[in-house]
Amino acid sequence: MIRSRLTWLDALRGFAAAVVALFHLSPTVIGLDRHLAVYRHFDLGRYGVLLFFLVSGYVIPMSLERHGSLRRFWAGRIFRIYPAFLLATAAGLLLAAAGWHRLPGTVHTETTASVLGHATMLADLLGLRGVVRPFWTLSYEMTFYLIVAGLFGWRRHRDSAWWAAGLALIALIAGRELPNGLFPGPRPTAVALAVVVVGSLTAYLGGNRTAVRIAALAGLGMVFLPMLNGQPTRYATAGSSSGAILLIAVMFAGTVVYRAQHRQLGARPAVAVLALVMAVVGGNQWLLNGTQLVRDCTTAAAVAGTFGAAFLVRHRAVPGFLTWLGVISYSVYLLHMPVLVVASHLLRGHPAAIGVAFVAGTLLAAWASFHLVERPGQRLGRRVREWLDERFGPDTPVIDSTTEGGTPSTGSFGKQRESV
Repeated sequence: MIRSRLTWLDALRGFAAAVVALFHLSPTVIGLDRHLAVYRHFDLGRYGVLLFFLVSGYVIPMSLERHGSLRRFWAGRIFRIYPAFLLATAAGLLLAAAGWHRLPGTVHTETTASVLGHATMLADLLGLRGVVRPFWTLSYEMTFYLIVAGLFGWRRHRDSAWWAAGLALIALIAGRELPNGLFPGPRPTAVALAVVVVGSLTAYLGGNRTAVRIAALAGLGMVFLPMLNGQPTRYATAGSSSGAILLIAVMFAGTVVYRAQHRQLGARPAVAVLALVMAVVGGNQWLLNGTQLVRDCTTAAAVAGTFGAAFLVRHRAVPGFLTWLGVISYSVYLLHMPVLVVASHLLRGHPAAIGVAFVAGTLLAAWASFHLVERPGQRLGRRVREWLDERFGPDTPVIDSTTEGGTPSTGSFGKQRESV
């Protein structure tokens, strides 16, 4: 058992990764009919993803406030998420070249847009499938990063409750009226988004105050991507623009928990906002077309209950395995589908053997990815950050992380959360 003020987050993230991975394994092991029978009553995949998003919403502002500057945040984030992402992309392409895995049709029909969508991690909001199917969630993670960076750039980072409640209310009141694909086709939208993302990252890493403010404004504008283009093609995952903005709202709900914990938001408004977001998440599809009310409400309630229970026992010791699983959870999430492809191809017709090979192979691949790819990437990110400070001079802090954020920026906490 391990006890630390933040191991509960690692454990929750590890649990969420395991749930998503086992959800994708389920049809192979228990059969498609049984899998669908469970799915009709409870969506385990969505449950795991929403837990991930709540954790991200809690962690990202914490990371920004620990760094105290947008340059340090983005230098750390780029080298935190891209190395394992590139590894998983390479794995998917290699399996496709071997004939074991079929690439999404959009890779062939919209090649330029697909390349740009993968490079910016915004493919799903372009209506394009990822080389590896679980990549779709990264589009919402990246959108959230850009919005939150925009809030920090304009010193509005404590407005989390307004964003969570506002997005939920937009979905509730105007959900049916929101366009699902307002922007032009995938290619022009992908080019425009690539310009925005590359320009914003250049501004943040350079640290020029005026450029940072412009990039922050562009970041705030990214909210219109899921709001107006949440389901541009049948290949997107959210189902509707209201469903897309609710995924962003869930991440802001995680931020609301963080704000309430650090007494930057009262308990009553925090609970009210969280209840609103989860209620709309549960009822959104029913409001759109009268379906899925029981399943979606059950899933949303389970997400809220799981996160709430983990938060309440956050000061207790956590099983070491769950903490370790949380540390490698990003690679578990990215690599479990390539592992499933390999296991299914080699052990075709033996579901039990596939299950055992899948679990062992996923854990081994994720452990190797963490030590050989993720950690070296993080070390490289620190060196790049130091080089940027030497090249452009120290970045002007956006906030005082020791006072505004409620969390210290030095000591063991800062060292421990480098991998967040």
